[in-house]
Amino acid sequence: MSIPGFQTLMLPLLTLAADQREHSLSETTEALASQFDLSDDERKEPLASGSQPKFNNRIGWARTYLKKAGLLEYTGRGKFRITQRGVEVLEEEPSEMSIKFLDRFPEFVEFRTPRKRPDEEEDEGEGELTPQELLESSYKTLRSQLAHELLDQVLARDPGFFEKLVVDLLVAMGYGGSRSDAGRAVGGSSDGGIDGIIKEDKLGLDAVYVQAKRWKDPVGRPVVQGFAGSLQGEKARKGVLITTSRFSPGARDFAERLDRRIVLIDGEELAELMIDHGVGVSEVETYVVRAIDLDYFEGEW
Repeated sequence: MSIPGFQTLMLPLLTLAADQREHSLSETTEALASQFDLSDDERKEPLASGSQPKFNNRIGWARTYLKKAGLLEYTGRGKFRITQRGVEVLEEEPSEMSIKFLDRFPEFVEFRTPRKRPDEEEDEGEGELTPQELLESSYKTLRSQLAHELLDQVLARDPGFFEKLVVDLLVAMGYGGSRSDAGRAVGGSSDGGIDGIIKEDKLGLDAVYVQAKRWKDPVGRPVVQGFAGSLQGEKARKGVLITTSRFSPGARDFAERLDRRIVLIDGEELAELMIDHGVGVSEVETYVVRAIDLDYFEGEW
């Protein structure tokens, strides 16, 4: 029997979780491998990159898609449980589950839609794209989905972890001096709307004030206004306000009109920065795309 595709695995995976108990990814992999009667060779068959078994990779994607559709919820590292929505979907007794089936859920559609930069043009139909353009499109999709996964992981951790993440990210971006310096400067109880003060450069020639909000609800103007007041009280002119959620239009408008510089980093930008600076992510695969070197072929012999 060939290895089932990840869409084929979604319904069996959700059905396995129908008991509403907590399940681990490892036990799920074992159970589904047995259900599909996979041989040892099939279970161990690697991806083309050799980074992990193909079957494990497909189960991981099936779980991610079900989670993004709100049918599963993460309960810990590598663990998950069915949601009430998942129970209701199984009560419909679907004969199969696919991406089209999950498109009924707005959260899933948002997850599958890559965040488009203002300067990007609309993609042409897939049949009009070159192989390199298809590769780039797939890369953008993978990156967008990774960003969603990162925010899920951050929100599942405690506030102390979020403080550590903020420190790691700022240091990776070149702020805060050393890791120990930044760790001492950021964290602890908030004092007057300020969670920490970090060096703008390794020499400490200027300081940046930090406030971090691990929220699910939007951050409104009053929070930005309070942070601005705290900066004024400290005679500071630079601040960074980081949240796992998003900022209201009023909050952004207020920040833009201030005479002091306050940078607002929402959840989407936070995840993008984590990816760009290698915080909370690791390299899985590297593809080198080569092209003909015309100088080599057309040079003098």
